[in-house]
Amino acid sequence: METLITIAVIALLIALGTRLIHRLNAQHDERIAAHHFGEPFPAIRRPPGHSHPTPKEQAARRKVTGTWP
Repeated sequence: METLITIAVIALLIALGTRLIHRLNAQHDERIAAHHFGEPFPAIRRPPGHSHPTPKEQAARRKVTGTWP
C-alpha cells in the first residue's frame, strides 16, 4: 500500500512540475511577443550611403566564375 501511495505522489509531483514549466514557458513567450525589438545589432550602424544593396545591384556585382559550360 505504501508503494502505491509513493508512486501516486511521485506521479502527482511530476504532473505539477510539468504544468509549472508549461506556464512559465507560456509567460515567457508572452513577454517576448509583447516586446518589439529594433535592429538586431543597434550598436552597429551603417554609414550614410552604405545601405543594403538591392537585388539588382547584387546581380550586377556578381562575377562569372568557374569553367562550367
